[in-house]
Amino acid sequence: MRELLTIAEALGEAAGVLDAAGIPEPRREAGTLLSYALGRDRAFLFAHSDDALTEAQASAFRACVGRRVAGEPFQYIAGRQEFYSLEFEVTPDVLIPRPETELLVEEALELLKGTDAPLLCDVGTGSGCIAVTLLHERVDARGFALDVSDAALAVAARNAARHGVAGRLRLLVSDCFEALRSGGDEEIRFDLIASNPPYVAESDLGGLQKEVREHEPRVALTPGGDGLSVIRRLVEGAPRFLKPGGHLLLEIGFNQHEQVAALVDPRAWTLLDIHKDLQGIPRTVALRLNEG
Repeated sequence: MRELLTIAEALGEAAGVLDAAGIPEPRREAGTLLSYALGRDRAFLFAHSDDALTEAQASAFRACVGRRVAGEPFQYIAGRQEFYSLEFEVTPDVLIPRPETELLVEEALELLKGTDAPLLCDVGTGSGCIAVTLLHERVDARGFALDVSDAALAVAARNAARHGVAGRLRLLVSDCFEALRSGGDEEIRFDLIASNPPYVAESDLGGLQKEVREHEPRVALTPGGDGLSVIRRLVEGAPRFLKPGGHLLLEIGFNQHEQVAALVDPRAWTLLDIHKDLQGIPRTVALRLNEG
């Protein structure tokens, strides 16, 4: 890309490069990347289409286009993603928050209606989007956020600070509930445990979008095997850490609802509901711990 391109020329050339790389909607992608590189909105690009880019601006834009051509998701390039109307920092150490997971937050908030000062736990917190959003929405709540990844927890900590909930959120390196068992927190009882666990079957990884498969953290996508091992551990282990009548809320994968329902022991749990996302796909499972 030569120096001193106008905005219109830069967009046209970038769209051609992105199109040749097989990136869907290349003109839209080019506009998104240039808006980010310039720190301006799309309206500015249209209004100033004949303005020339400086050498530094052109270089920054070329770098963004190159990363996108390599398949890197835009959210990692920009370092941010909106979730439940909040902006979250994201890095390649965490899964990119998705609209489907907002359904989990909405259901959690509904289940917590009528519960004063709830104590929450987010297992596999990643960016912290679930835990941070719940505490942001419920200013009387406190929570724990667990993850196997130190790097992910560092991102979650920054997001908690960004949204003013760090004082009410405890972050622990933990494989499911292990840190609670070994760290002197075995007496803790939560009102709600929520999780968007890794649930993609190993055999289904090849069917994921290339940018997801090659750039998002594998540990956050799949536990291997049939994809259900972490969900099994959550269903089996959560009763020890829930108050009687407390809730376990899980995000699940495509066509997993029957398999997950089969994991539920009716002596311990009441299966409240399986909710579908906007595409009509069963996406969340809500369980209530039986009392007594």
